[in-house]
Amino acid sequence: MTQSTSTSAAKAQVSDPELDRVFQALSHPGRRLILDVLAEQPGANVSEVCGFFDTSRIAVMKHLRVLEAAGLVISKKEGRERKLYFNVIPIQTIYDRWTTHYSSLWASRLTGLKYRIEAGEIYGPPSDSEEKP
Repeated sequence: MTQSTSTSAAKAQVSDPELDRVFQALSHPGRRLILDVLAEQPGANVSEVCGFFDTSRIAVMKHLRVLEAAGLVISKKEGRERKLYFNVIPIQTIYDRWTTHYSSLWASRLTGLKYRIEAGEIYGPPSDSEEKP
């Protein structure tokens, strides 16, 4: 691939409206909370999702519309209820775009280490005040 070809490909990808919608949807902490709720409770209805917020039902519905427009939430009408599901495909597409198989291996291992440290399973080096053998 030549310099001009790679530059053209980069410019074409930068203006990808689908990608922009996903990043815009993920930029709000309330929308990320909705995705967390749906990841934990697939098929939750709107009322159940609203239970996690101190805001109005209308505000939650607006967030859901943004998430649906980005393809991050799929809703299925069942009778009078709307069941909501987290669609991970847009996030996987972003992940696939910027990672390689090699980097994902190390990223996964480092992320696992980070979580173990935060959970207190792994401790840092002993401090000077601790007795050394």
